[in-house]
Amino acid sequence: MAQTSYQVDIDAQNAPEKPGKRSSRGGGSGYERIDQETEYDVCSTLLIALSYALVVLTFPVAIFFCLKIVKEYERAVIYRLGRLMGNKEFGPGMFFMLPCTDTCTVKDLRTMCINLPRQEILSKDSVSVAVDAVVYFKVEDPVASVNNVSDATGSTKLLAETTLRNVLGVHTLAEILGQRESLTRQTRHIVDEATHPWGIKVERVEIKDVLLPASMQRSMAAEAESAREARAKVIAAEGEQQASKALKEAADVINESPAALQLRYLQTLNTISAEKNSTIVFPIPIEMFKGFKSS
Repeated sequence: MAQTSYQVDIDAQNAPEKPGKRSSRGGGSGYERIDQETEYDVCSTLLIALSYALVVLTFPVAIFFCLKIVKEYERAVIYRLGRLMGNKEFGPGMFFMLPCTDTCTVKDLRTMCINLPRQEILSKDSVSVAVDAVVYFKVEDPVASVNNVSDATGSTKLLAETTLRNVLGVHTLAEILGQRESLTRQTRHIVDEATHPWGIKVERVEIKDVLLPASMQRSMAAEAESAREARAKVIAAEGEQQASKALKEAADVINESPAALQLRYLQTLNTISAEKNSTIVFPIPIEMFKGFKSS
């Protein structure tokens, strides 16, 4: 009977690739399956023989207890007398199990989603923020997920929470708000490397929302409003400067032709009279007062 065991491979990156070996994606935390032909002792062999005899004696009733069916998206890990059977997972489809000596654990290979609890994080610039995130992962190696960790889903959830706090805690508030994509990629990479020996593949880590304290929101709103007012004043000043340049150019043109000034007066009177005003102001040229000034 084939027997599978797991051992830590410290030199996973330096060692040559061998059949049956799965090297770690991060190096240093890999593992490999070692196939060993194991002979059962007399007691174990007797129990297995009695199980087969029981199946034969109770046939066809026992067939309902010996056949196991797993779906297309599931895999079964079977232990016979506490030892891994076949050095592999079974499924999909139907396979045979002994009723008294075999135990079966079924793993779902579909992508699962974990909604992480709200994390209270202190940023690098000493701002307290609350972060909501979600993690998508799936079981990549059913045998490792059963042999290497007692609760793969719960362990992945706790590791993702801790990693998210550690990654966001070394960044400022502006970086957290403006670099979500790079921070989620970094978090996913760290969690994926750590969960690889558990047979878990982390597909995505997404930050849903970043909540700020009410006082911080008011401060940021006041800062943004002040910045907008400053930009508006600068734009208005630039507009006045351009208008003054245009007026100067117009005055230079009118100064070259005295008749142009009279035409401008008449145009202004026409505009005022069109609005049905009761009061009309007649502009008087300043040249008329030059005689009074000289006398």
